[in-house]
Amino acid sequence: MSLMHCYSKENQILNALDKAEFSQLSPHLKLVKMSHAEVLFDVNEKLHFVYFPTTTATVFLLCCLKDGSSTEVAMIGNEGVLGIEALTGDHEARMRAIVSEEGYAYRISIKALQNVLARNGGRRAGTLNKLLLRYMQMLMIQMSQMAACNRRHALENQLCSWLLSYFDRNVSASLSLTHESIAYILGVRRESVSIIAKKLQKEGMIDCWRGHLELKDRDKLENNACECYRVSKRESIRWKIYSKAA
Repeated sequence: MSLMHCYSKENQILNALDKAEFSQLSPHLKLVKMSHAEVLFDVNEKLHFVYFPTTTATVFLLCCLKDGSSTEVAMIGNEGVLGIEALTGDHEARMRAIVSEEGYAYRISIKALQNVLARNGGRRAGTLNKLLLRYMQMLMIQMSQMAACNRRHALENQLCSWLLSYFDRNVSASLSLTHESIAYILGVRRESVSIIAKKLQKEGMIDCWRGHLELKDRDKLENNACECYRVSKRESIRWKIYSKAA
């Protein structure tokens, strides 16, 4: 097995491909570093690449408004892919993709990916085709749940759910996060985040210090999270089972 194939196992979609299908894809893949706060693509920009994150790389998709405000609509780690909307024929980004947790990703041009998918199309679509369609469904569910969460649930419960989803994508129980960056991603006031973070810290759920946040008691945090975390977690588990069985 090639070194690239070994590294690709850190992305759930690439890992699910058999050797024959991966061999069609691998010549077009390039391992690139994604740095903290890097914008992979922005609103109205033309999409050129699709990214398959590996390791603990985590990227947020933000919906941006004319007044300069923004709010997160999806969180993507090594379970998924970025830029997948280009495969529907729309090559213009509708959201901002910003790297929160740095790491690596396999990058492939949209044209190259479309060519591989076309070769594996027909009556019996290849594994990659099926996985990308199923992942798009999971992403839509995540976005729908987040929209309902932002509308109906208290910020404290939202933040607990958001932190749990973030921790799930990282091997460490400690994250480099400031209250300001959390507020920007969630589209809320920094002061509100600070007040809630202090409350969660006092109750022993998390610990905060100088731009870092550490998970202290997952059970307490889960009990304080809104239902959206459990919905998202359940869908993630279903996706993992599907990708392994593909």
